[in-house]
Amino acid sequence: MPRVGVDTDIDVRLIQSTPGRGLVQVVGSSHLESIIVMGAGSTGAAIAHDLALRGYLVTLVERGEIASGTTGRNHALLHSGGRYAVKDPEAAQECMRENQILRRICPGVIEQVGGLFVAIDEEDEAYLVSFLVGCAESGIPTEVIGREEALRLEPELNPAVRLAVKVPDGVFDPFRLVASFVATAQANGVRVLPFCRVVGFVQDGRGVSGVRVVSDIRGSAMELKADLVINATGPWGGKVAEMAGARVPVMPSAGVMVALDRRLSRRVVNRLRKPGDGDIIVPQRATSLIGTTSWTVDELEPVPVPRDHIIRMVEEGARLIPAARHTPIKASFSSARPLISGNLESDGREVSRGFQTFDHGARDGIPGLVSVSGGKTTTSRAMAEHVGNLIGRLTGRDIPCRTAEVPLAPYYQYRLLGGLPEARREAVAP
Repeated sequence: MPRVGVDTDIDVRLIQSTPGRGLVQVVGSSHLESIIVMGAGSTGAAIAHDLALRGYLVTLVERGEIASGTTGRNHALLHSGGRYAVKDPEAAQECMRENQILRRICPGVIEQVGGLFVAIDEEDEAYLVSFLVGCAESGIPTEVIGREEALRLEPELNPAVRLAVKVPDGVFDPFRLVASFVATAQANGVRVLPFCRVVGFVQDGRGVSGVRVVSDIRGSAMELKADLVINATGPWGGKVAEMAGARVPVMPSAGVMVALDRRLSRRVVNRLRKPGDGDIIVPQRATSLIGTTSWTVDELEPVPVPRDHIIRMVEEGARLIPAARHTPIKASFSSARPLISGNLESDGREVSRGFQTFDHGARDGIPGLVSVSGGKTTTSRAMAEHVGNLIGRLTGRDIPCRTAEVPLAPYYQYRLLGGLPEARREAVAP
């Protein structure tokens, strides 16, 4: 299947609108719907993969490198759902389902380390019953272990530990996960345009019919046409939708994480309590990530890294593993989570970690544009499935989702420059 070209002249030559039908004609192929996906984080990459499997002609546009936004700045936790089992059971159930699917379709990017929810004091211990009930109702397997067993499994835990609960948490490599989605999508004909900023939408009397982008690789502007455009830009989703006159109720919630220069535990270590600051330590390769604070932000660039937040992360992390207090800090960073809420006074802790899709034709009278926001990397495949089902309804194509069964390609098969014409490749090669 011919791919959409990077250059404007190639776009015009290979793709031509079919008047009155809302379809495109690809030279040498049958009629196919063309779709542009904005954002190559975990959600956008998974959507491109899903739609390619359903037979759509897809272009994935990203303003930077893949996974360079929120996805690349998370704490890399493959959620069991335990963190949401008490307050957000729907999100907990979704996490557990997707946890098992990702282990099956991309085991090479996941460390199946398991996790512990640890009780340090009486208040933590009192949370145990509600936690176990929530996990049971959400389908999350648990095992309660005593102090001695917890310290045997994780010798650097706080010696004051009273008990712990084992859950099937895991750890993933954010970039490699996204690269696996993208590599599989590329193998199925998806064109990937990194370093292309969307600066506006192409709109006509029928709604959105494409996007206007600026390539930061070659400094040129392009207009890309499509039958549908999907806004999968995470915390930027509201601002991007506004460019088309649409609305997405995104509440960006920022958080600071601290990476320590040593792996302090074999497993993910969580505090057995209601989610709060510094309540998790995630082993990531040779480091340990402590997360996270939470506050709402209006400006997404840059998201600050307040010094007092760093201090708080280390102090709270040290309550779980005392060695955190004396381990050198390798890095500290922040990101903004794309939460869906109308409560702008919240700090984000009480907002559901679920996701929503928005058909702006039905919602705002702007056909041709679909948005998705909320969720998390663990649930990106499920988000893509929901979007794919919506696109199927909009295009009248009843094609089932296959992403829960199709194994992903190895991450190293992602080709950053694979789609660029030979004449351009030398100009942008490192």
